[in-house]
Amino acid sequence: MAGGTDWFRDSFRQEFDKQTAAMGRFNLAIFGKTGVGKSTLINAIFGEEVARTGIGEPVTRGSHLYLDKVGHLGIIDTQGLEVGRDNKEIISELNQAMKEMRRLPLHEQIHVAWYCVRGMDRRFEDTEGEFIKRLDELGLPVILVLTQVPMRDGRYHPDAVELAERIAARRLPIHSGRPYMTYARHDEFTGQPPHGLMEVLDATFRVAPEGVQVALTAAQQIDHVRKAKEAQKHIAVAATSAAAAAASPIPFSDAAMLVPIQLGMMAKIAQIYKIKFERAALLAIASTTAATQVGRATFTGLLKMIPGAGTVAGGAIGAGVASGYTFAMGHAWLAVCQKIIGGRLDGVLDNKAIHDLFMDEFKKKIPGVRTRT
Repeated sequence: MAGGTDWFRDSFRQEFDKQTAAMGRFNLAIFGKTGVGKSTLINAIFGEEVARTGIGEPVTRGSHLYLDKVGHLGIIDTQGLEVGRDNKEIISELNQAMKEMRRLPLHEQIHVAWYCVRGMDRRFEDTEGEFIKRLDELGLPVILVLTQVPMRDGRYHPDAVELAERIAARRLPIHSGRPYMTYARHDEFTGQPPHGLMEVLDATFRVAPEGVQVALTAAQQIDHVRKAKEAQKHIAVAATSAAAAAASPIPFSDAAMLVPIQLGMMAKIAQIYKIKFERAALLAIASTTAATQVGRATFTGLLKMIPGAGTVAGGAIGAGVASGYTFAMGHAWLAVCQKIIGGRLDGVLDNKAIHDLFMDEFKKKIPGVRTRT
């Protein structure tokens, strides 16, 4: 019914917003000369057109440093200033920005810097080395990326290898002491495939603060194993919370007290997979049949399918049932999100297909689940 759908959407929105605030944002500063392929690299790792052509908001008043916010990702770039020409001004503005940011929450600070050099340029100037040293002095971990590096038969282009060796010989304060070689986007003309992106992302995870790791996991689009592990971690947390809520068995009629735990878990997983609220809400409604149930009844309806639920202690739900139910719901929802972002449920949302997928996965996690009539 409409009333049930409205309740579900409103409740899901509330939990979705809570999770958005809790996950925060990973902020990446990216530097390099014009034309090195910074935007292509960002888009390859974080999603198409994340690095927009529009200018974001200035980091500080009158600054040439601009912050673009895209979901759980922030990109800090320079506008109107050129590395190699305006180094002192960039560093001065960055220094001021970081001083002001240190008084702000972690997700408002700059966490990592990428410095990009075109791999086939055959040169790395002293001014670039000095710029990287200044970034390090400001407290920013620096990852040096060689872009547009051709590879054939597992071997990098010799010119890029030589450049990387010369940069490494400078012993700059860069992560792992060496550049990371990349080719960000498949070249249809030459057939050159992308490479090196996962290595750059792994390095970024190694130096990013622990408090923004979940935001970074959500923002990136290439490491689906990491996304799945993060989602499974939150499913386990939700299952434990549900068990704690039912540690003293709760009446079956009061099962709605578990709903915020379920919705928070679903909202968190949706965000890990970069599914926006409107789409996530439609998927959640289709998955749990909230569109045909009256609000909270959707969850108690699923509970009734679990062997033992509502049959002990005069219709009470114990910790084991609450935990198992939450665990099954989480993994069923995870399967839906994975299929959606994997393009296996494309086009107009098919509510029946989504519900069938959700229920199939739900039943796998709850052996002996009753068939619904």
